[in-house]
Amino acid sequence: MSLLNKLGIAIGTGTSRDVSRPIPQNGRTRGVAPVQAAGSPRAPETPGSTRISNGLKELLWNLDGLGRGTLLDLGPAWQTTLSFFIERGFRVSSEDILREWKDFLNEEEVRLQGLNAASETVDMTPTGRAARFLETNLQYPRASFDAVLAWDLIDYLEPALAKQTIATMTDWLRPGGVVFALFHSKKPEGFQRYRIADSNSLQIISATVLCPAQKVYQNREIQDLFNRFRTMKSFVSRDQLRETLFIK
Repeated sequence: MSLLNKLGIAIGTGTSRDVSRPIPQNGRTRGVAPVQAAGSPRAPETPGSTRISNGLKELLWNLDGLGRGTLLDLGPAWQTTLSFFIERGFRVSSEDILREWKDFLNEEEVRLQGLNAASETVDMTPTGRAARFLETNLQYPRASFDAVLAWDLIDYLEPALAKQTIATMTDWLRPGGVVFALFHSKKPEGFQRYRIADSNSLQIISATVLCPAQKVYQNREIQDLFNRFRTMKSFVSRDQLRETLFIK
């Protein structure tokens, strides 16, 4: 059985990412004019539902008055989300981590098939895979961002990768920086993407599954993952999603 089948991920082709606009390597972005994101044309979108988001309102409250801040969106580069923050003076970067993770696993599968077992060894533990993935993805300088949109991606990453990603994410944030994340209270039946509808609500869009959900995190486990943050605030709703803000 292949690595991807063991992880429940189908092998397929696709665009490696919708857009990636890393901030300059010196990490100094304040005062730089925002730039519109560019990328491959999207396939026709499936109409989505809209939900009131107390977590989004709390995020905007924490960012109010910041001025020219920097934000990283770890999902697809929806123009509505980019425009929402750019119009508020933010410089926005976007990197679709789940698509990158799937592509990485595809590449690992090909690599393993051509591996010479007599002369090469590869650490195939979850921790080893996570370390290799982060060597070439999510490369940003320390203290680069004021906010990160993590959506529900943590539920879909292998726990070892989720732990290392959050540790790296913490380093990206400036003091007082905010992470906005969603957690499922039970294993999700489908796969969804999120984008900003307005200052009070999110649009939820059903999408093709990239990675199966890996873990349902309990409150104590979430606190342990984000133990370097000084504040955590959660909003629990009836649709099995918990919106959570973490302030560094």
